[in-house]
Amino acid sequence: MREGGALESLWFDGHSPKARAVTLRIEGAQLHLRVHDDATQAERHYPLKRVRWPERRTHGQRQAELPDGGLIQHANAAEWDAWWQASGQRDSAVVGWMQSWRATLVALGGTVVFLAAAWVWGVPWLSQTIAHQIPDSLDTHIGRQSLQQLDRLFLKPSALPQAQQDDLRKRFQAVVENAHPQGDAPPWTLAFHASSVLGANAFALPGGFIVITDDLVKLLHDQPDAIVGVLAHELGHVQHRDGLDMLVRASLISAMVGVVLGDASGFLATVPATLATQAYSRDAERRADAHAARLLHRSGVSPAVMAVFFERMLEEESKEEGERQPKRQEAGDGDSEKERSVSLPIAIASPPDHEERIRYFREWQPEEAR
Repeated sequence: MREGGALESLWFDGHSPKARAVTLRIEGAQLHLRVHDDATQAERHYPLKRVRWPERRTHGQRQAELPDGGLIQHANAAEWDAWWQASGQRDSAVVGWMQSWRATLVALGGTVVFLAAAWVWGVPWLSQTIAHQIPDSLDTHIGRQSLQQLDRLFLKPSALPQAQQDDLRKRFQAVVENAHPQGDAPPWTLAFHASSVLGANAFALPGGFIVITDDLVKLLHDQPDAIVGVLAHELGHVQHRDGLDMLVRASLISAMVGVVLGDASGFLATVPATLATQAYSRDAERRADAHAARLLHRSGVSPAVMAVFFERMLEEESKEEGERQPKRQEAGDGDSEKERSVSLPIAIASPPDHEERIRYFREWQPEEAR
């Protein structure tokens, strides 16, 4: 670097690949550039704000991009940085933070705190808010498309007598009407299906599509009020839009980790996969249980009838576990893992907390009695 704040460097004019020796000098708000091999060429001037200056780094050459397409290239980074500072220039605050390990540590800690807060509070709040803003028409479209695809994966036509289906549908409708005398119940559509994969189960999809399997109806053949309680639980998921909430939440989490979902058609294509692999949160399940208890109570049915369902599910699971054990020993661990992977986490029988829910329904009391 010359005395007086001048720097000998190399310049590319943006037209020729040949580097040319130049002298650089900063005066006021201007960069002055004088070409050595052409004394006839007038000195060039560039406003400092229009030059794209390099960030100060530990290693590597410095390159400054000029507004006319030219480029200044300087191999000696230390010499460039000394000239830059001697000319009265200072790094931006961002560059200063990047050069400070303390600032970097603080920024890293702040990022971790932000992501943790977003995970615990931000994503749940935002997904709930967005889920309740989605138009009913889109809610129904998502539910119908999901049901069609799940129908191909898990479901078969019901073998239950039509009279039995109609009787259960009327019972459930009566409970809903008793609980919502103002007619403010969410729209729902009940469908009966056989499913060897899901067994005794029931689930709700966006748009109010509720599915109950033949095995669950048979399991509770002598407890129709418990069947209605299961349907009331699923209606709770419909009322709180838990299905949409789960989809939005999965999308937000994916966005947080940098996965781009693409356009709306791409989002819709992921809906069945999300419903098949994600489970409702425990809060959503407890809220749906509370909804079922209130609906049964308002219709004069004790919520304790729901305990029968979970008790029989425990018996069924214990029986199936006893039957699976010899098969696992014969087939090996690989096949047993495959067997466990076939499930629908959003279905009522999937969460493994039956005993807690038995206590909840047995001990449930209306608010006025607490």
